Amino acid sequence: MELVEIKQELDKMTSRIAEFRGLFDLDQSKVRIQELEEEMSDPDFWNNRDTAQKVINEANQLKNRVNTIEEMTERVENAVVLHELVKEENDVELLKELNGEVNEIGQHINEFELQMLLSEPYDANNAILELHPGAGGTESQDWASMLLRMYQRWAESKNYSVETLNYLAGDEAGVKSVTLLIKGHNAYGYLKAEKGVHRLVRISPFDSSGRRHTSFVSCEISPEMTEDIDIEVRPDDLKIDTYRSSGAGGQHVNTTDSAVRITHLPTKITVTCQNERSQIKNRESAMKMLKAKLYQLEIEKKQQELAEIRGDQKEIGWGSQIRSYVFHPYSMVKDHRTNVEAGNVQAVMDGEIDVFIDAYLRSQM
Repeated sequence: MELVEIKQELDKMTSRIAEFRGLFDLDQSKVRIQELEEEMSDPDFWNNRDTAQKVINEANQLKNRVNTIEEMTERVENAVVLHELVKEENDVELLKELNGEVNEIGQHINEFELQMLLSEPYDANNAILELHPGAGGTESQDWASMLLRMYQRWAESKNYSVETLNYLAGDEAGVKSVTLLIKGHNAYGYLKAEKGVHRLVRISPFDSSGRRHTSFVSCEISPEMTEDIDIEVRPDDLKIDTYRSSGAGGQHVNTTDSAVRITHLPTKITVTCQNERSQIKNRESAMKMLKAKLYQLEIEKKQQELAEIRGDQKEIGWGSQIRSYVFHPYSMVKDHRTNVEAGNVQAVMDGEIDVFIDAYLRSQM
């Protein structure tokens, strides 16, 4: 960038940081940090470990936010001084250094902004991801297996761990349904952007005539719930079935009825867990999944109410198509909510979906 462009970028950065400082009220945040530190210094602080941990987490979050904003402020101020120096001395090497610093600061600000978007309740939680193929038999089931691999690759790139809670293999290929528990900080916050119907257009490898097929798979995302989640589930509202579990590809087949299926009768929501050999543990996991789905249902109700208040004519239901993956007659992945496109389909299928997640989260600001 030339000096004029750099100055414009620095002015934008200064403005964005000022917005951060106002949005998070840094002075009040510092006061709150001091209050929390006083609590932590109390001799009886650790009498209630759960409460103590919440205090520590809040203090760490506030400290990280304050330190990051102040660090960005200092770096921008230093860059402004360097800009004036380059302007006076017309030094090519200094200009190169300034360009690099401005690019780094810009990236840092973007990353911080994205982190701040993940501030909704349960954004920091692990995520429960479910894939369900639409009509189309083997073709749609194969598409589900491709999406399964895509999300596994994405999770690996984030250093998240992935646990399969439920897996039902397809008749010939792919999967009929699969449920993953993706463990990592902000897993739900990121993956909530993936909830909806994913559409594939390609020449089907299962069609001997080589015709083009369109397939659909729905992706459902819920936060994994902690024990303290305030969602009432009445025992009378539950139908609980047990059956013999079977792993992917027939592996790890149990000889006891350890798999658990729970149906919430008022909402007809059904959850299944078979990854544990113990029926008790599978039941505990299934109840967590059920609470997560009920929580997600409440979120969607509130979104619907807000849309009606705004007079929004668009469908805001998560079941609507969100993204198309076109393999033929051209290669492109397009997100219909943000109009973000990617031409390298293979890279997307290898887990490079952050561009879509980032754009969606920013669109919700």
